[in-house]
Amino acid sequence: MLWAVFTLIAAAAQTARNAMQRELTATLGTVGATHVRFLFGFPFALIFLAGVLLVTGSALPHPGLAFWPWVIAGAFTQIAATALMLSAMGERSFVVAYAYIKTEPVQVALFGLIFLGDSVTLLAAAAILIATAGVIVISLKPGAGSVSTTRSTLIGLGSGCMFALAAITFRGAILALQHPDFVLAATFTLAVGLVLQAALLSLYLWLRDPKVLYDIMRAWRPSLFAGFMGALASQFWFLAFAIATAASVRTLALVEVLFAQAISKFIFKQPTTAREAVGIVLVVVGVALLVWAY
Repeated sequence: MLWAVFTLIAAAAQTARNAMQRELTATLGTVGATHVRFLFGFPFALIFLAGVLLVTGSALPHPGLAFWPWVIAGAFTQIAATALMLSAMGERSFVVAYAYIKTEPVQVALFGLIFLGDSVTLLAAAAILIATAGVIVISLKPGAGSVSTTRSTLIGLGSGCMFALAAITFRGAILALQHPDFVLAATFTLAVGLVLQAALLSLYLWLRDPKVLYDIMRAWRPSLFAGFMGALASQFWFLAFAIATAASVRTLALVEVLFAQAISKFIFKQPTTAREAVGIVLVVVGVALLVWAY
């Protein structure tokens, strides 16, 4: 169950990173706060890679052509997922946004069936229905047929979808390396992915809104820590992806909802309604059943 340990460490680090990025959104905007994860994260990923090479004495992997479509798709979908996540957190409370986004394990199971041929058992199907019901309970508030509620729901679900695709494609990239050392394969894939993401978003901002790049550099202190936590979380996600299915990893990662709820109450001082609590419980139960199914 080494993958489970990696997943729990990654979930804790990612929750802290998300909270910091959420705060940076107010000053840097959604794209700027998204870029913090990659721009300040890739140097740490390179440090992690150098450390693995030094400890193992191995040479860098030589990726074949099959590696690049996977890692490029992972880079793009993770950028979109992060931007949508920060937008969702700006629409609703921190913990409720997390509940929307955490439909991701359900979507990973479906995408795993489509792209990787992973079968879905009856228990897994039941888990999908329960988790989906939880999201519906959270999003459908009496007399709240407002555009903002619908918008936040769609943005959160979209973020979960992109995170699910990122999980599948990054795992595909790790496996495509066919390297005997799963730690080196995971770390190399992470470094390549973050370098691609940092370069892509830097170019985009330089062409479209260079002021944001300047603002990011001015906010380098919180950005640096957010980047480190993001790289640390990703390192453990990728280690888990290297030895377990994406559905198993991202399902167990629902513990982030519990971490997010604690952050919402004790840091952001945002209460959770009884209806939202019931929905969160249903999502947790659904994901727990999905873990059992796998």
